[in-house]
This record gives sequence, C-alpha cells and structure tokens, in this order.
Amino acid sequence: MAAERLVVVGGDAAGMAAASQARRLRKPGELAITAFERGHFTSYSACGIPYWVGGDVDGPDALIARTAEEHRARDIDLRMRTEVTELDLDRGRVRTRELDNGGRESWTGFDKLVLATGARPLRPDLPGIDAPGVHGVQTLDDGQALLDTLDASSGRRAVVVGAGYIGVEMAEALIRRGYAVTVLERSDQPMSTLDPDMGALVHEAMCGMDIETVCGTTVTGVLTDTDGRARAVTTEDAEYPADVVVLGMGVRPETTLAAAAGLPLGESGGLLTDLAMRVRGQDHVWAGGDCVEVMDLVSGRTRHIALGTHANKHGQVIGANVGGGYATFPGVVGTAVSKVCDLEIARTGLLERQAHAAGLRFVTVTVEATNRAGYYPGARPMHVKMLAERRTGRLLGVQIVGREGAGKRVDIAAVALTAGMTVERMTALDLGYAPPFSPVWDPVLVAARKASGAVRDAGA
Repeated sequence: MAAERLVVVGGDAAGMAAASQARRLRKPGELAITAFERGHFTSYSACGIPYWVGGDVDGPDALIARTAEEHRARDIDLRMRTEVTELDLDRGRVRTRELDNGGRESWTGFDKLVLATGARPLRPDLPGIDAPGVHGVQTLDDGQALLDTLDASSGRRAVVVGAGYIGVEMAEALIRRGYAVTVLERSDQPMSTLDPDMGALVHEAMCGMDIETVCGTTVTGVLTDTDGRARAVTTEDAEYPADVVVLGMGVRPETTLAAAAGLPLGESGGLLTDLAMRVRGQDHVWAGGDCVEVMDLVSGRTRHIALGTHANKHGQVIGANVGGGYATFPGVVGTAVSKVCDLEIARTGLLERQAHAAGLRFVTVTVEATNRAGYYPGARPMHVKMLAERRTGRLLGVQIVGREGAGKRVDIAAVALTAGMTVERMTALDLGYAPPFSPVWDPVLVAARKASGAVRDAGA
C-alpha cells in the first residue's frame, strides 16, 4: 500500500514541529513528508534576532534549532528556497516555484496538508519605504541584511519606527552598537500591548536610557540621498536624520494562499481552527503558528498572537493528530515579556480596552513594590497593574514594569489566569521567599490583595 502523503507549507517552528512529531509517530513507509520553505533557513528563533544584532549571541547558526540537513536525515523531504504559490484543495495538491532554479514550477500531491506560513511584518505604503537602509526584522535573512548595513555605514544615527516588542528590542540592540536611536510611535505611549499608564513608565525609562522616544506621531515617509539610500524619516511635523531605519510596527498573519483557497479567516486575517488545530470545515487541512488565530481563554474570543512558544505547541498538536494520535490546543492567555536595556516589561491576560471590548465589568489596581526585600542590596522598584472582574473577582490581566526579576513574575499571573483563579484566592499562593528574591509579600500578591479589596468595595 502506498504511503500517505503529508505536505507542510512553511519550514519554521510550527511546520517543522508538526513534521517532526508526525515522523516520530509514523514510519517513512507509512507517511511520506514533504515540506516547503521559501527562505534560506529552517527551525530558527526569530525572537533572537535583536540579540544577534546587539551582539549578545552569535548568529545565525546559534539561532537555528535544527538544520535542513538534520530534518532530511529524519526522512523529511525538506525543500528549501521553494515557494508554494497555490493550494488546490479539490485535487489535493500544491503548486510550487523554485526560487533558485530559474523559477521552475511543479505540482505536489497531498493527502494531508499543514499550513504554517507565518506572519509578515507591516510595511506601510509610504514614499521611500523600500529604499536601501530600511529594514524589517522578521527572518534570519532580514537580520543579516541589517547587520550588513550597520557594518557598511559610516554614520551612527538610527530611527526605529514602532515601539512594540520588536521596536524596543531593536532600539536596545542599536544602542549597544553605539548608535544614537530615535523611536517613533503612533500611539500616545510605547508598548501598545500595555495600558497607557504602564506604557508611560516605559516611555520615561527609555528617555532615561538616552533613547529619544517620540510618541503620538505618524511617519509620512523616508527621505533618500543622491544614491537612493535612506537619510531621514519624516513625520507630519518633523524630520529625523537616519543612517539606518528599522521597521518594528508589528506583523499580520500571512494567509494569502489560504484566502485564495477560500479557507476561513478571523478578524485579524488569521486562519480559524478547531481545538485539534484542524482548519474549520476541512477534514485534511491543519494550520498553526503565526498564521492562525487562537482562543483567548480569558475573553473567550479568538485573537492573533505571533509567538514562537505558541507555534511550537501548535506544531506538536498538529503532528500528533496527523500522525494518528490525538492532542488539542485549548488556547492562550496572552503572556509576553520583553526588555529594553535593564527595564523588564511583561503582560498577560486582558488590557483595559480588551476587557471593555469583551463586555466585562472590572476593577483595576496598580501597586509599586520592590523586586527584593527593601533592605537587601539591589532592591529596585517594580510596578504591577492588575485587572479583576467586578462581580466575581476573577483575575483578568496583569502588567508588570520593573528592573531585574520583574518580567518573569508575570508567569505567576499566567498560571492563575489559566486556572481561572480569583484575586482573593491568589493572595494565598505559596510562593518562594528569601530577601534576595522577593519581599515577604511578593509584588504580584500585593496587587492581588489590593484588587481583592477593590472587588469587595465595588460590590455587585
């Protein structure tokens, strides 16, 4: 009997995790796996690119978890620099084009299909946006191109457009390379993944780190010199000189193929799947990673969150199901952590605007505490904001901004959110304590205690 045919579109975290897990469960004679990747690298950590650019880690080899050769050694037919250009779901086949072989096209049949096409960085249609010296940061190829520009540049002025996770991480990387950095952000505060009052703390800290941070401004274009290279970024009312420009405005699901094939998309444009990561309405098509929307366990709505942690889990679930086993991905609570220089920034659950959009009534509290016992050397301030449902006291979200030891405290809240805990119940959590690590009352528990009081005071 002929082997069943699995085709995987996308050779990074979700796609290759799915292929690898399916291979563990099914022998080559039972399942033939073909994967297509249009880039030069596979199974790499895009999250590590800012730290490669900043010199904290070597790259790109250090960021690759498994090479194409290693995948092929496990009987996965991984075809690099090959782009899938069309999905023919009725006939069970995909059209591909070889990018380094004169554009040769061919069809490959499948019995089961996995879509792991990732996300694309936002690149607005503005004058000069495609000029040499303007860089997005999404793939290892992007990282290498940016480094080439930095090495060749005689100037030391950088403009980062966007103050989200990638933007602030790239600002730090450029500071470490000796650049004068200006960050331009359309929102009123950096880190729109935080509430504005917490973003204001990030803004203040960035300015204190000599990162010029201009908020509430809209970029209108990129000016070029006589050679056509970027020389400045313009806004509605100013011009900012730049020897290099980095775009950090976020990403959108890359679902062009899926949309053309008529597959269901959510509000953000991400593919919609069931708990087994099977595309809704399809028996033999799965999807995972940055191209899908997932269930938010707090709001009960689907949302798009582009993180490698989710992508790897999606791939494991897909591989188990494709390989004949059974697994599900229940959803996320929206946990993320980042840093700019020594400032740690974290959030999980809902922001105020997201809680309002979900129709929830809630209370908010903000506390300032220290990362260690106040008398212990190195104690630094930490701000914790907490949202709780007004009637039930259910934890809805936590945001943390502080120095050493602040960021990973968000994991306490992530577990509490996943468990559906109330803020009152959180106050009894048995957390580790010693003066070098925490005050007697951990800052997250201080916030929970204050939130519990706010819920009682609010009544029904």
